[in-house]
Amino acid sequence: MMKRLHFIIIICIFLCFSGNVYGIGEKTISLGGSSAWKNIDYKLGVTEIASVRPYPVLVLSSRTGSSVSGYSAVKGTAGNFLPLTESSLDLSMTFDEKETGLFRDSTGRYKVSILQTAQAPAVAAVSRQFARAGTGAVLFNGSDIPASNGAGPLLIEPRASDALFRPGGRIGDFSIEFWIYPLILENGEKMFSWVSSVPSLDSKSAGKFTVQRINCVSVKNRLQWSFENFFTFPGGANPAGQASYLDIRFSGESPLIPKTWSHHLVRFDSETGMIEYIVDGVTETILYAASPDRKIVFAPAAGNDGVFVLGERYIGLMDELKIHSACVERDSLQKYISSGGRAQTAPVDLGENNGGVIKVDVSGGKTSIRGISVNNEFRSNGRFRFSDDSEMQFFIRAADNRWRMDECKWISFVPGEEIQNIRGRYVQIAVDFYPSADGETSPYLDELRIVYQGREPPLPPGNLTAAAVDGGVLLRWKQSPDAKTAGYLVYYSAVRGEYFGEDAVTGPSPIDAGKRNSLLIEGLNNGTLYYFRVAAYDRAGGMDYGAPGSVNYNTGEFSGEVTGRPLAGLSRQALEE
Repeated sequence: MMKRLHFIIIICIFLCFSGNVYGIGEKTISLGGSSAWKNIDYKLGVTEIASVRPYPVLVLSSRTGSSVSGYSAVKGTAGNFLPLTESSLDLSMTFDEKETGLFRDSTGRYKVSILQTAQAPAVAAVSRQFARAGTGAVLFNGSDIPASNGAGPLLIEPRASDALFRPGGRIGDFSIEFWIYPLILENGEKMFSWVSSVPSLDSKSAGKFTVQRINCVSVKNRLQWSFENFFTFPGGANPAGQASYLDIRFSGESPLIPKTWSHHLVRFDSETGMIEYIVDGVTETILYAASPDRKIVFAPAAGNDGVFVLGERYIGLMDELKIHSACVERDSLQKYISSGGRAQTAPVDLGENNGGVIKVDVSGGKTSIRGISVNNEFRSNGRFRFSDDSEMQFFIRAADNRWRMDECKWISFVPGEEIQNIRGRYVQIAVDFYPSADGETSPYLDELRIVYQGREPPLPPGNLTAAAVDGGVLLRWKQSPDAKTAGYLVYYSAVRGEYFGEDAVTGPSPIDAGKRNSLLIEGLNNGTLYYFRVAAYDRAGGMDYGAPGSVNYNTGEFSGEVTGRPLAGLSRQALEE
């Protein structure tokens, strides 16, 4: 009975030990989380935000107006149109600046001013939670300040000579677009307007000026657009005595829903005179700034002292206001483009050549904003594929030379699962992000933890002995029991514990003894007591032998210490015998 009990105890001890062998020498390097994302050196369509988890995470970029966020050349319903690209942007306001005083036109062509009142602020900057795209939007409180008084909740004035709406500028093709999120949507809420002055082209009012307006106003739960004294007869005054300005008015057909984001795009084709109003990607109205037979196209021209006014009497949000110097088409109104994005780390140094990656633990999830409601989901490891078809794919590669990483192939892996045949001192990880099927949800990456097996150095040699001779000491030892031992380093010094002596003509400490099991250190000072230790090493990365200074050693622990005192008259012949 006792024998059986002893046997069971031995088996249990063995199993406990063997179960932990895999963890011996394991090391971890964390990216993201509390360690931040400083190691990310490549991002395409991916950005960093701080509102999802306690630490910043990586998500798809929702900012519009760039080559990776929803713009491409496509055919419109009424002809061929140019792509929405940054090169066609005349004005661009993302409202991502977090403070109203920092709101600006990113093209630099327009000056932005904010109304200051003694009561509540006319506008406020809101965070990503309330934005349609990017990291912020603007909130209007319904201030009723007439634009004719030179004031308004938010004013935008042309200041560059190449601005599309510069004083007296001939405009040609143009497009105006923005997102709105009305909270109430009462009649008379004016989301967008342009006010300037133009010369009267009526022969009876020669030398006088009249008001030029573009208005976008809420009427019966729809947006009504009007262009007054904006489209001009070619060449100015109409010789036939007809109107020299053509006033245009139109509205959408579909009612807008309060507390819901909607996208509005008005575009003009100067070749045909076509004006098209598109709401949420659907054409609501098409009409022409042209004569009844469309043979004469009226051309838009900006007036003098003009200013855009945003949010007059409007209560709600606005985001991504853009004006383009082209008649353009958007292929999708999704928040995130279907092609997704990619993030890639810089080479991560594991510290030792030929190190082996065991696995990569990952934490992350998905995030979406529906209206102003935030929905987040979190998970650790496994396949990051979600029920709405949003997902992340993970790839890894490794090399001993960080400058040759591009020669290595990317290998896909599943977070948390063991990775085979990934060895090298430098490791890179890439993550592909894909949005949900409806383009409204993005996956997010919270943290990467690279778990790898450090190269354990060989065990020290045994039975180190020292025999003094005239001007030297002969050291002998038994070989290390580790098969991976590539050689031995011999350390010496006249000071205990330092082991970096320089007295010997054999060489400074440590001396590479190669695979030998003995070494005569010559040129030591007679009468001086020297201290010696030996350590085994393997060549990190399997490097060829070379000069000691050029080899990357993976050195193990010291052997026991021995001493030797060279003395004049001690014979070396006795040692050989």
